[in-house]
Amino acid sequence: MKVNAYLEITMKIDEANRPAAVKVYTDYRGPFLQTIPGALTKDLLVREEDVQVLHGFDSTEHAQAYLSSAMFQNDVFVGLKPLWSADPDVKIYNVA
Repeated sequence: MKVNAYLEITMKIDEANRPAAVKVYTDYRGPFLQTIPGALTKDLLVREEDVQVLHGFDSTEHAQAYLSSAMFQNDVFVGLKPLWSADPDVKIYNVA
C-alpha cells in the first residue's frame, strides 16, 4: 500500500525524559503497525529542540481515527503525557 497521509506529532520533551519517550515509541511501534487500520509506517525523529513521531497511513480518515483509538488514548498518550514540557503539536497531512 501507498502512504497517502501522515500524522505528525511534535513533542517538547526534555533530554532527561527522552529515553522514556523512546521506550513508549519502541513498545507500541509493532502493535501500531499490526493492528491499527490503515497504518503503514511509524518513524521517530529526534532534534535538539523536539521529538516527532511521523505515522504513515493509507488515508487521512485512518490517521484521524488513530487519535481516537484505544491504543493511542489508553497507552501511548498515557505513557507520553508525563514526559511533555508543553502540549504536543498534532498535524495531519495529505500526500500530494
